[in-house]
Amino acid sequence: MLGCGNSEEPYKAAPVWSGRKAGLPSIPSLPTTPIKAGDAFTIYGATHHLHSRMHEKEVTSKPITIQGYIVAENVSEAPACAIHKTGKADPEDCKTEIPSFWIADTKDEKSARIRVLGWAKNYATVFEALDKYKNVKDTPKEMYKDELWGGEVPYPLPAVGAKVKVTGKYGFIFSKASTGLVSDPQYGVITYEKMETLEKAPAPVAFKNKK
Repeated sequence: MLGCGNSEEPYKAAPVWSGRKAGLPSIPSLPTTPIKAGDAFTIYGATHHLHSRMHEKEVTSKPITIQGYIVAENVSEAPACAIHKTGKADPEDCKTEIPSFWIADTKDEKSARIRVLGWAKNYATVFEALDKYKNVKDTPKEMYKDELWGGEVPYPLPAVGAKVKVTGKYGFIFSKASTGLVSDPQYGVITYEKMETLEKAPAPVAFKNKK
């Protein structure tokens, strides 16, 4: 009977390679940032899921909560022409933005951050809320309500340095704006429903350009 292999040529072990070693890249380290912080998504986690075919619906099909630090806001830089009571129109040449703040996983993050909109229609709404909350030390029983969007303006007002939990509809586009869509194809935007302040900001937000 024929056996396996060729008995006329027995196996010979090859010597260990002694030449130049191959220049292979080092093994990359995987991200250690958590997807969630308790019951809330981190900024990294929400952004990761937003771009994932497998997890995208987990963060876009219903309101979610995202936890982070407020690292920027545009209220303090509002132009003087937009700082007034509600019911008064801005001058035609007054260029303004929608009141917004941005949250990130760390206090010093410069790029990976999510914009929060929908908590105030315009700076006039913020003006009225600041006036209502100016002598308040604890969360008031009746919050100031946005006349046009119907939601409650948060207390304390969003200020840089605060650690917060923001709940709302998350996605690439914010569509409440009457002047057009606001979008962020990289980190997304969250439409505000409510906010819980876990750590207060070092200083409250204020208008710098108020007349």
